[in-house]
Amino acid sequence: MGTVDLTGRVALLTGATSGIGAATASLFAERGAHVLVAGRDAERGDKVVAAVRERGGKADFLAAELRDADSVRQLARRATELGGGRVDIIVNNAGIFPFGATAETPSSDVDAVYDLNVKAPFYLVAELAPGMAERGQGAIVNVSTMVAEYGVVGMALYGSSKAAVNLLTKAWAAEFGPRGVRVNAVEPGPTRTEGTAAMGEDLDVLAAQAPAGRPGEAREIAEAIAYLASDAASFVQGAILPVDGGRTAV
Repeated sequence: MGTVDLTGRVALLTGATSGIGAATASLFAERGAHVLVAGRDAERGDKVVAAVRERGGKADFLAAELRDADSVRQLARRATELGGGRVDIIVNNAGIFPFGATAETPSSDVDAVYDLNVKAPFYLVAELAPGMAERGQGAIVNVSTMVAEYGVVGMALYGSSKAAVNLLTKAWAAEFGPRGVRVNAVEPGPTRTEGTAAMGEDLDVLAAQAPAGRPGEAREIAEAIAYLASDAASFVQGAILPVDGGRTAV
């Protein structure tokens, strides 16, 4: 078994300018990866990159909207160029999570959630996984959610989009695994990030239902992602790893 060492790997992370994505970018850089920080907010992205470089790591920011197939393909091309002709690791982290009653959900929200949460990872893997397969190695980690596993009022749209990501994870493991590309996913539970700050006490109430009894920290999710991306998980393929304080276990 290998160690959680990413030295020399080129890692592209979407949604990496804050929260779990930023924590993962920082950890990957600490472990030796050249981190490509993709996101919409250039100011926040530059801060993540600057923090990595201050600690001696290697990082670059790539502005990315991921609104459609063309924007995703453009990101893949730019990432490959910055990576010196390759991308070794993809972390599909970008996502949005509007909550609300099904009957009150506007069609624009449905389109936006599926465009970013499902279609963007699909197109990005379509662009980059074949190159990994040609080289005979690579790792893809999809960031899902615990509510892809069970029904929660108000989370039908978000949960269903991530349930699709879980199935993509398994299908891609079957498709690309035989050629050296490992594909896995993590399912975070309630986690303290900039994005969940607006939930206030609701985050703690949700987290209290799990054995851990508290929300997770972004770094804790990042550690699980780093494990799956590394050679330490060399025999792990098509796995959906709950990182939720035990919520889906009880």
